Amino acid sequence: MHEFQLIKKYFSKLSQYNSSSLNLNDDVFFDKANKLVVSVDTYIQGVHFINFKKPNLVIKKILRSSISDLICKGVVPKYYFIAGSGNKETFSPTNLKKISKSLKEEQKKYNISLCGGDTVFSDKLSFSITSIGFSHRIVKRNNAKLNDDIYVTGNLGDSFAGLKILKKIITTNRYFKDFFEKKYYLPNLHLKLTKKLLSFANTSIDLSDGLISDLEKLINKQKLSYKLYLESVPISKNLKKLIALKKMNKISFISKGDDYQILFTARPTKSRIIEKTSKSLGINISKIGKICSSSLKSQVIDKKGKKIAIKSKGYYHNF
Repeated sequence: MHEFQLIKKYFSKLSQYNSSSLNLNDDVFFDKANKLVVSVDTYIQGVHFINFKKPNLVIKKILRSSISDLICKGVVPKYYFIAGSGNKETFSPTNLKKISKSLKEEQKKYNISLCGGDTVFSDKLSFSITSIGFSHRIVKRNNAKLNDDIYVTGNLGDSFAGLKILKKIITTNRYFKDFFEKKYYLPNLHLKLTKKLLSFANTSIDLSDGLISDLEKLINKQKLSYKLYLESVPISKNLKKLIALKKMNKISFISKGDDYQILFTARPTKSRIIEKTSKSLGINISKIGKICSSSLKSQVIDKKGKKIAIKSKGYYHNF
C-alpha cells in the first residue's frame, strides 16, 4: 500500500476537524493562531542511511533533512527533539561523543536548540526528529496555480551519485568520491532563502524522494499537470563529468531524491524578484518547467523537444 493510500484509508478522518493538520497532506503541522509549525521524521538504518560507520555524518544528514521540511515552507527552524533506538555497539561512548559533537556544530550553523527526546534499546538503529519553528504563515503544498513557473534551488543528483559510490555501484577517482560522498552526507540547505519564499512562492516542497515524485506530491490533489524541461534542471559540473565518463543518463540522477533542495512554483510576474533574490543571496534558483492544465498529460521534455519516458519517478514509501 502506498503511503498516501495508507494515510487516506486509516488516518485522514482522525484529523478532519483539525485545520492545522493540513489534511495530512503536507510535511508540517501549522497552528496559525499560535504561529506554531511542526515537522516529524523517522530515519531507519538500511532505508534512510546505509550504515553507521560515520555517525558524525549520518546524524548531520538526518538533522538537515528534518529541518529542511520547515525551511521549504518559509519557516526558520528553532528547536528540535530527537529520539533514538540502538544498542551498545551503535550507541557506544565513542559514537555518542561523535553524535554530540556533530549536533553541537549543526546547532551553531543553523541557530537551533535541542529541547528533549528519548532513547530506547533495540538492535534496529533508528532516529526520529521533531523540528519546530514559528511563523504567521507558511508556503503550503497543493497551492500551485495554472501557468505557474516551476523552480528549484541548487543542483540535483549529487547526493544520489554519492550513494551509488558508497554502495560501490559506481567506481571513480578520489576527487569524485570525496565530492559526491560529501554531497550525500551534507545537503546544502538554503536558510537565507527561507523568509524570502513567502514573498513569491505559491507552493513548495523539499526534494527528499526525487524531483518527479515530489513534484507529483506538490500537486497531487489538484487538477493540474506539469511540463519539465530536462535541459533546464541544474546539475553540478562534477556530475556532468561523471555522467559523461560513465555514459549514464541525467534523468536517472535527478529523479532519485536525497537532494533536500527547494522545489516551488510562482507566478510568471514573480520572475524578476526571484532572479534578483537569487543574485543577492548567491543561491542558484533555476526555472525548470511550467504548471499546466489537467487536460494535458504531465511530461518531461528533452533538449530536442521530445517527451522522455520516465522509468523511475523516485522513491515511494510502500507498505
